[in-house]
This record gives sequence, C-alpha cells and structure tokens, in this order.
Amino acid sequence: MAEAANAPTGTDGTAPAPVRQTQDAGPVEAAETAPGAEDGNGETAPGAEDGNGETAPGAEDGNGETAGRALPEGVRRRVVGIASDALGGIAPGELPAALRPYAKFTAARRAKYAATALAAALESDPAFRVRIAERLRLGQPDLVRALEAGTVPAAADPMDVAAAAYLVRPTGWARLVEEAGEQAERVDAEGVAAEAARMVEKLQEELAEVRSAARAELDRHRAESEGVRREADSLRKKVRSLEADTRRAQAESRRLAAELEAARAAAAAERGAAEVEARRLRHRVSELESAVETGRRTAREGRSVEDMRLRLLLDTVLQSAQGLQRELALPVTALRPADLVEAVEPGSASPHDVARRGLAEDDPALLDQLLAIPQVHLVVDGYNVTKTGYPQLPLEQQRLRLLGGLAMLAQRTQAEVTCVFDGQDLDVPVIMAPPRGVRVRFSRTGETADELIRRMVRAEPQGRPVVVVSADKEVADGVRKAGARPVASVLLLNRLSRS
Repeated sequence: MAEAANAPTGTDGTAPAPVRQTQDAGPVEAAETAPGAEDGNGETAPGAEDGNGETAPGAEDGNGETAGRALPEGVRRRVVGIASDALGGIAPGELPAALRPYAKFTAARRAKYAATALAAALESDPAFRVRIAERLRLGQPDLVRALEAGTVPAAADPMDVAAAAYLVRPTGWARLVEEAGEQAERVDAEGVAAEAARMVEKLQEELAEVRSAARAELDRHRAESEGVRREADSLRKKVRSLEADTRRAQAESRRLAAELEAARAAAAAERGAAEVEARRLRHRVSELESAVETGRRTAREGRSVEDMRLRLLLDTVLQSAQGLQRELALPVTALRPADLVEAVEPGSASPHDVARRGLAEDDPALLDQLLAIPQVHLVVDGYNVTKTGYPQLPLEQQRLRLLGGLAMLAQRTQAEVTCVFDGQDLDVPVIMAPPRGVRVRFSRTGETADELIRRMVRAEPQGRPVVVVSADKEVADGVRKAGARPVASVLLLNRLSRS
C-alpha cells in the first residue's frame, strides 16, 4: 500500500513539509503525520495530530476555543465521512498535497484509506476545513444555521451536531464536541450494560432449558429403568415357565423312549414271525416251480415226437431234391441276371466318380453327393476354412463357429468328420470340448496342419472314400495323390450357410 503523509501546516500559513511515500501491496493510503511538526520559525503548530492520527487536546480555532480532549472516535468518523463525501467536489489543485492521491477515489474508499490524512488536513489546514464546512452548509443548511445561532436542534443526532460544530467552529463548538463524546460514551456504556443484561437473561433461559432437559432426561431414565425392571420380572417368570416345560418335556421324552423300546421289541418279534412265514412260502414256491417244470418237461417230450416225424419228412424231401440235382447235373451258383450288368457297386464307389456329374465346384449339392457315399471320411483344414469365410473374428470364435456347423453336418449326414487346426504356434494347450460327432486335432510342434492332413489320408485303408476340404493348392495336390478327393473351402462354407 502506498502511503503519503504531509506534515501539518501551521496556522501562520508556512509551507508544508515534503511528502514521504512508502510502497506496499495495497491501495495508496496517507501516512500518519508526525506529532509536533515545526513551522519555519521552529515553533510547533497548534492542533497537530499525535501518533494515532487524533487531534491533540488544546487545538485552537479562530474564536480562541480549544478542544478540551482528543476528538471522540464517533465524532472523528463522522467528520472524516463528511470530508470524504465533499472531497470529490473540490478541484485537485485546491486540495492539500497529502490528499491529492485520493482525489480520484470513491467516497467509500477515501473514508477507508484516507481517514488519517483527512483528519490531519482538517485540523492543520483551516482553509481546507472551511471548504468542507461550506460543503456541509450546502448539504445541511438548517443544522449549520442553528449552530451559528447558538441553538442545538432537539431532534438532531448528537454526532451530526458535534461533527458540524467541529467543521463550522461556531461559539461553544468545543463544548458541543465534548458533550457528544460524553454522550457517545454513555450510549456505549448503556449498550454494554444492555448487552450484558441480554446475555444474562439469555444464559438464564438456557440454564432453565438445560435444567428442564435434565429433569426430562432423568424422568425418561426413571421410566426406562422401571420398564427394564418390569421386563426383567417378566423374563424371570418366562424362565420359570420354561424350566417347568423342560421338566415336562424330559418326562414325556422318557415315556416315549420306553414306548419306543417296547415297539422295537414287538417289531422284532413280528419280524421273526414274518421270516418264518417267508421261509415257508419260499419252500411252497419251490415245490410249485418243481411241479411246473415237471409239467413242461412232459409237454416237451410229447411235442418232440411230432417234431421228429416232421424232421424225417423234411430230410426225405431234401435228399430227393439233391438226388434230382445230381441226376440233372445242375451247377451250384449264386449269380442273378442283374449281377451280370456292368455298373459301379455301392461299396466300390469312389469320391472321384462324383466329379463326372458336371456340378460346379462351389455348388453345395456336390458336397451333399460326396457325403452320401457310404463310410465317407470328411477331413477339414480348419483355419483355411475360417480365414476364408470369417477372418475378422478372433481365432477362438472362428473355431467355435466352424465346429458348431460341422456338428450339425455330421448329425445330418452320419459321416465321419475330422477338423484339423494348425497348432505349431500355440504357446499353451487349447482347452475346449469338441462337439459330438466331430473329431478335433491340432498339429504337433514343428508340424503344420497340411502335413497332419496328409498323414491322416495316408493312414486310411486303400479304397476308403476320403474328402479333404481346403483352398490350399499344395494340400489339394498332395491328398489327390494319396487317393482322397479335395474340395474348395467355399464349398463347405456354402453348405454350412445353407444349413
């Protein structure tokens, strides 16, 4: 905060002392005037401020009156407020040097930051005080005229009267200022006493409330204690009742145990009698079964005589037919006329025979005809099919989707289905449950799925129909040499999408 202090100007009109300024973080504020500032003749100007910015007692006005004591704080604040309001209407060149930095401030900021400088200027610069008094005269003419006439308005605020008297300096102004200070002290004392009385009354009310709350809490505790006592008496009665019930239950338990023991003895006796009866009945059943078996044997012996006669007659007929065959010299043969027609038997049909039908390589009907061959084995190059049909899915989702379709295909065609995946780059074993009807295999480390497929084809017996699904030309050529029928991956994808 920048402060500017101007040494008080003596009543003889000597030039003001040089201005001292200090730099701070806040707005510009006037520094306090050093007490006892001297004029050009080495004499101290009357009415100079003390170190707190208050007017020293004994300051004289033009009438020769002096303030009997320091200006009361309330009067001082009222005087500073009037001066700060009037300061805006005075040209900066007409202001004392100490007040010029505050000329552009608002009235509120001047009252806050220039209070000390305003008080010092009013006390030390009569011309400035007269200007402020003229401004006051324009603002409150009735009050000023009453003071100059020597009367004090009855309805006027004592502080306003004292501030106006200090600025206008009519006859008896020092007395008015002193009376205002005394009245302010009395008002403050009365306010303190009233506040103390209100505080005592408030404390008494709070004490009464605390006592009332304490009595209510004591009554509540007594009621709770009474309730607890009654509950304890009730619990004691319940405990005695439960003890009596326990004794009755124990007696009933002993009675039931005796009855149970008697029932067990009776049940054991009945069980023994039942076992004797069961043995008797089993012996009777054995006798009846022996009688039935004897009857059946007798019936079989009677029927065997008739069977013997029929067998002799049949043998005679057969021997006559054989004799006729020998007599005619007929050859023994199992051939039929249809057996002599040239065609491909179902058991000897090859997957390569299906290619003669003229179907397109991507026609799902071609795969249906291949899978209709008896005992056909369908071998699928797994990743070759999935990366052809849905490469955007993760490998795990590709496997699950392909195996789900192959499971439905195996269920409908009853063909043997094997799906081979490349496992040489796997870091860990694949945990999965193969679907029903589909054999799932991964190639070993260092071996590709193509090599595993060729080994599977070579492991099949000669003449077994094998169909290999792969779009890899190298795989197709290798399995074709081994006797298998290669088909494109798109053929299987079309067949599965149709399902």
